[in-house]
Amino acid sequence: MRFMMIVKGNQDYEAGLPPPPELMAAIGQLSQEAAREGTLISNGGLLPSSAGARVRVQNGRLSVTDGPFSEARELVGGFAIFELPSKAAAIEAGRRFMQVHADILGPAWEGELEIRPMMDGAPQDCRDVR
Repeated sequence: MRFMMIVKGNQDYEAGLPPPPELMAAIGQLSQEAAREGTLISNGGLLPSSAGARVRVQNGRLSVTDGPFSEARELVGGFAIFELPSKAAAIEAGRRFMQVHADILGPAWEGELEIRPMMDGAPQDCRDVR
């Protein structure tokens, strides 16, 4: 089953500050391991919301709003797509990824990773994903 891991942004991300080189090296190592195992399908980071736009439909009308957007904690900073056997395996992969952040950035760092199963093919009943 495919899972998307969505890393939330923070104030440093929205300010355009690059992650510390140690963190990028550790993430690179995790990515290489997952690629060798054949579980990593794709991953990447996103530029701050100031480089983006939102398209909204409301009352049948389209509107476009250029970034930046408020609430950095609600914005996606990066993603990874994995092929894993279960939700438990996805949670373990997510824990390893976030532990690298905690180890390198220290106890004051706060972050969030969302794990979502992906629909493959025909619509399916998503209430019982394990």
